[in-house]
Amino acid sequence: MDLTPDPLHVQVRKALRTALAGVPARPGVHGAPVTDGALGPTRTVLDALGAADFERPAAGGLDLGLTAGVLVSEELGYAARGNSYRAGALAADTGGPADAALAGLEALPAGAGITAAPRAGGWELTGTAAADDPAPGTLLVAARTDGEPVLFAVRSGAPGRSVDDTCWPPVVRFEATPVTAADVVAKLDDSPTGALARARLRQAAYLLGIADGAHQAAVRYAGVRRQFDTRLRDLPAVAFPLARAMVAVRATRAAVYRGAWLVDNAPEGTGTAPVVALAMAAETARDVVRVCMQSCGVRAMTAELGLHRYFRLAAAESGRYGAPAALWRQAGAARLDLARRGGDDDGTGDGTGLAAGAVPGPR
Repeated sequence: MDLTPDPLHVQVRKALRTALAGVPARPGVHGAPVTDGALGPTRTVLDALGAADFERPAAGGLDLGLTAGVLVSEELGYAARGNSYRAGALAADTGGPADAALAGLEALPAGAGITAAPRAGGWELTGTAAADDPAPGTLLVAARTDGEPVLFAVRSGAPGRSVDDTCWPPVVRFEATPVTAADVVAKLDDSPTGALARARLRQAAYLLGIADGAHQAAVRYAGVRRQFDTRLRDLPAVAFPLARAMVAVRATRAAVYRGAWLVDNAPEGTGTAPVVALAMAAETARDVVRVCMQSCGVRAMTAELGLHRYFRLAAAESGRYGAPAALWRQAGAARLDLARRGGDDDGTGDGTGLAAGAVPGPR
């Protein structure tokens, strides 16, 4: 893995950060902190940069690989904006509708979420799940059939489908909603380079961006706010937690981009890297945002700093694509199984297979 920054990625990051800074933010402390979904306000920025083509093969896109998609997701989180990228990227990976929103992915890998009961000619979906977008368009719904996660496309107006947009994130409910085999978009298996692994890495990058953005906001405020005739960030009680948060962000960034690099360049050695990166990023986002809120004190919940958006986003997004504890258990079980078989899951032959220094389990 080449640790030298790619000049193209540097330019894309600068363009994204500049453009996203001009997207209006929701200043209110209460209510939904962002407008999410495929048609959210960040959609214009991504369309202007052609982000939808970043990961597509050279035949119809730019073939920049998953690393470019991870970069886009990170910048969306850094700007504390809604994620209008992940649904389209997952749809492109699975061949689903390009304008669809996602629902039910927070139940993976072990939760119940939406259940799919067999019926004549297909299944009936029942349950409640968080949705990306309250718009009445097509939903890509994660459910389980025969114990395996499957992605269904549920069209607008399907019987028994309803969306509650009075809360955030919006909630979609299904009551015996019929689906058929023709509605199956893809099976979300744990293939190291499959659609689910790629989606997990994009989500990990989004959480990484949330943590990094909150940390930068806290550092800026601590550098100008004075207490006891000195800057806040010069006080050990503030400086040390912020320094530890910076270390956590950098370690998480290494895990996320290592996972993306493995998918792009060494798929046979990807192993548990996507699961570990997502679990690590979810914990980092929650811990770092909490530290940043504490460092800024009562000012953290004001519209000027915008930390409340990072706080709400971290709480809502950390459980998407699987709860961290369940992901750590999945990674640990995979490593234990590999050890029993005497294998190696990253192709290095060193018996590791996780991010350097990473150990399956809560930090």
